[in-house]
Amino acid sequence: MGPLTVGEAVAGGLLIFVVPGFAVAKALFPERRVRGAGGVRWAVELATLALVLSVVLTVLVGYLLLSAAPGGFSASWSDPVLEAALAAIALVAFVAGLLQGAYARGAPRAPPVRDDTGEEGAWELSERLGGLQRARAALAREQGRRGTADPEAAAELKSRRAAIDAEERQLQQQREAEYER
Repeated sequence: MGPLTVGEAVAGGLLIFVVPGFAVAKALFPERRVRGAGGVRWAVELATLALVLSVVLTVLVGYLLLSAAPGGFSASWSDPVLEAALAAIALVAFVAGLLQGAYARGAPRAPPVRDDTGEEGAWELSERLGGLQRARAALAREQGRRGTADPEAAAELKSRRAAIDAEERQLQQQREAEYER
């Protein structure tokens, strides 16, 4: 076989270094756009991701073809198995991205947000538990300062400690119930 034409070299380079990674990146991140705020940054990220993913896919497909074929395979233009496999991956990723709206003018609609009004999230619950632990530590410091000489003050501190412990148990039971759901 003779030397490659410029068209064959460009097509092969794009197929090995750009197209599969670009299609996979667009399928994985359909909501990202090159236009608008942050567009230049996403363009740079997309170009980098396309190059890296394409090289990784080329190496993986080449390794799989080498392992699967009993006599190996020839990565040449006369035996374009690698190129056909990469083109198939790019086509599947392109169709997946197309179905998700990655190539539409506007970004695809965001998935619906669950409405959990009235319920606390894990962060808020953890913050309340942390606040109770800080209150318990402050109570212990106060008890150390006052001492146990005054029985009325000791009883007040004990009742405040019992209230903190009860609220903490209730919050922990609430958190455990959420984990079981």
